Amino acid sequence: MDVPLWLALLVVGVLGVKLIRPPWWLIAVLLLGGYRIADSLLAPVIDTAVK
Repeated sequence: MDVPLWLALLVVGVLGVKLIRPPWWLIAVLLLGGYRIADSLLAPVIDTAVK
């Protein structure tokens, strides 16, 4: 069974918010920070570190 990445991330995100109950400002900071880092000069460095 192939699940699209966006669907898997959405399910994990919803479950994480329901179970852990982080503050909404923390969720917004993580989402915006991840988006900004993915489009920055650090993206290749993070990519090689993750792999």
